[in-house]
Amino acid sequence: MTNLQLTANGKLKHFLTPEGLNAALLTQILDTAETFIDRSHSQPQIKSVPLLRDKTVVNLFFENSTRTRTTFELAARKLGAEVINMNIATSATSKGESLLDTIRNLEAMFVDGFVVRHAVSGAAHFIAQQTAENISVINAGDGQHAHPTQAMLDMFTIRQHKKDFSNLRVAIIGDILHSRVARSEIHALNILGAKEVRVIAPKTLLPAEIKSLGVTVSHDLFEGLQDIDVVIMLRLQKERMTSALLPSESEYFNCFGLTAEKLKFAKPDAIVMHPGPINRGVEIDSSIADGKQSVILQQVSNGVAVRMAVMAMTMQ
Repeated sequence: MTNLQLTANGKLKHFLTPEGLNAALLTQILDTAETFIDRSHSQPQIKSVPLLRDKTVVNLFFENSTRTRTTFELAARKLGAEVINMNIATSATSKGESLLDTIRNLEAMFVDGFVVRHAVSGAAHFIAQQTAENISVINAGDGQHAHPTQAMLDMFTIRQHKKDFSNLRVAIIGDILHSRVARSEIHALNILGAKEVRVIAPKTLLPAEIKSLGVTVSHDLFEGLQDIDVVIMLRLQKERMTSALLPSESEYFNCFGLTAEKLKFAKPDAIVMHPGPINRGVEIDSSIADGKQSVILQQVSNGVAVRMAVMAMTMQ
């Protein structure tokens, strides 16, 4: 069975999900991202490398976003591409035009790539199946399905601190049920050879099929953090919850919120991550979010280089 994401010779054409890709391709994304970082200054800088000069990228965001859309725009401009940010609220789509009609009209304007965020799982795959042969599609988050570039910038951040995945135990904590980030990270970590991927959450925030993704499950934060090298906290996605899955935010914080006391159960050199936006005092205490083990702002910085890498690999 052919992989929609790959060209006939196995190169990356679309980036829709880490699932189905191999370790060599994911490592190539990480290695390519590294080439875009200039470390000759006191603070690392992102290079401008005009690999996509004369290319046009459309940011097609059907869901609100600040950091993801901005970092994709910065990444495209650093690569020399023209960028069109579609305002969906005022576009023809809001007036009844179908998604496919919108894509066809944009194709007629000779664009080269779509960066798509959509509330419906599978929307990015649908667009990739329908677009012309010369157009690449990058998934910037679709429903509860996947957020592959967030997963890869997190892999990049982990590799910066831990070098090798093979001995790592990684804990993903919180709202696994509604998190497209969690699914993509689980796939990426397993493909890259992490020793263990552990998910820690109340039963109401875990999908029924979670063990089939290759994880171990814990419902106790103290127990689940034992021997962990990387702690990934997730946002409570209240906007996706259709019923009351938790007694209260304060009760959730007491049981699953990360505090200094709880973090002591992980390894002393464990790093703390969060894909954002952070709900302080709900998922994580501010002293940890801003503390010495936190790499949360580094994740944001790494987003530009990783998204540059994905664009360069799919659109060159």
